[in-house]
Amino acid sequence: MKTIYLVRHCSATGQEPDAELSDLGLQQADELVSFFKNKKIQHIVSSPFKRAQDSIQPTAQSKNIPITIDERLAERTLSSGNLTNWLELLEKTFTDLDLKLDGGESSREATVRAINVLNESPSNCVLVTHGNLMSLILKHFDESIGFKDWKSLSNPDVYTLTIGNNDSTIERLWTK
Repeated sequence: MKTIYLVRHCSATGQEPDAELSDLGLQQADELVSFFKNKKIQHIVSSPFKRAQDSIQPTAQSKNIPITIDERLAERTLSSGNLTNWLELLEKTFTDLDLKLDGGESSREATVRAINVLNESPSNCVLVTHGNLMSLILKHFDESIGFKDWKSLSNPDVYTLTIGNNDSTIERLWTK
């Protein structure tokens, strides 16, 4: 059995790769320290986005574990263009996994890169990522997960994935 903690970053000031955590996000990052205090963690892998790294940095320091940065955990790019109907298009990508907009990546492409990180990660690993990618990872293990589940994610959010040879379980751990 392999246990992976999947973490969505804390509240941030924007969506840009270098967006900082908000004041609330800084408090939430400290709450993650308490949350993970009694959990067995051996590795931490984060998206290269600043908000993801800053969300887990206090936990990494408290456990004396370095953060490994992996580009494959970066948020999915829906499109390189400015879309007025981006929410409607995002919803479609949960049912049409191969829908690919200009300059973006399909849900299937994003899922493959994220699952590769998960497969390469040892047990008791924390993976820190973003809402859309997190939803796609969860969908990989449970096809019923979709757009409404993405909309219900919080900042931060934490799920545990327990992966066996022939089965897996998903449990939402963050309840704030």
